[in-house]
Amino acid sequence: MLIVGINGSPKKEGNTAFLVREGLAAAAAAGAETALIQVTEAMADQKIPYCNQCSNPCQGACSRHNRLGEAYDLLRRADGVLLGSPVYFGSVAAQLKAFWDKSRILRKEKALLNVVGAGVTVGGARFGGQETTIKALFDMMLIQGMMIVGDGFIEADCGHQGGCGQAPANSDDFAIQRVCLTGRRLAEVAAATATLRQHRG
Repeated sequence: MLIVGINGSPKKEGNTAFLVREGLAAAAAAGAETALIQVTEAMADQKIPYCNQCSNPCQGACSRHNRLGEAYDLLRRADGVLLGSPVYFGSVAAQLKAFWDKSRILRKEKALLNVVGAGVTVGGARFGGQETTIKALFDMMLIQGMMIVGDGFIEADCGHQGGCGQAPANSDDFAIQRVCLTGRRLAEVAAATATLRQHRG
């Protein structure tokens, strides 16, 4: 079972990356294999840094034999995805949006259908757009056919939308607690739904 974290922030070692890693550590403690995708690294060799719908249906030209393709190959194996973004004007970072827009090839392949997804966001204030951003993350995952979970867990409570933090995230004990619950829930639900992903071979 593989849980993939995606740091959608332009900062490789920033607040979003910190919380995504905390969630992955909790998933690993629950028995999952984990991996982390840094979106800025995956997009680094893209000549056009956004999707311009160069083919319809998508032929995946932008992700052949490059870093983006390697990231998508990892997602093709994922049982769960922890998708993270900082709050930028009440929504997701442009870098993450571009990475996800180019994933049309994964949608064509149904590669993420029935993969379990969860979100984590970080804002500059306690009420800084985290919930609108996490709902944008959910919309992005739902259009891939993914199954969304929040930060509830049987040993805690039913949860909310997911891990929502305030910068600096490493000082936000509540956000750390909630993202750890999210990681455990991802691992639990991914294990329970494994048969739904048999279409991937």
